[in-house]
Amino acid sequence: MDAAQNYAQNQISGLSEAELEVRALIKAASQLNAIKEDWEGRKSDLDNALEHNRKLWTIIASAMNEKDCPQPPEIRKSILSLAMYIFQRTLEITAEPDPAKLDVLININMNIAKGLSGNGG
Repeated sequence: MDAAQNYAQNQISGLSEAELEVRALIKAASQLNAIKEDWEGRKSDLDNALEHNRKLWTIIASAMNEKDCPQPPEIRKSILSLAMYIFQRTLEITAEPDPAKLDVLININMNIAKGLSGNGG
């Protein structure tokens, strides 16, 4: 492992679960935004970015179904509904790619990240 990888691994291991989720959401949103901003040059990256975002939301949805999930039932239900919306929207974008359609996924990820980081307002 080189020094940069070692540093990154140590930095990640010191983060809380919420901080990791914030970083993952921002990373997924950033990937989608980069494609949106350079559609002609980066649209070939769209499927991978959508898959990354879908996997992230699959993990989030799965966590909401865990018996020891600390979130109240109403929050869990809302997050699961949001995940289902994201999955549906991802299918729509895959079927008919359009950079404008990425805005909703980007905005959802960024708003959830803000809420998790305590910067929601």
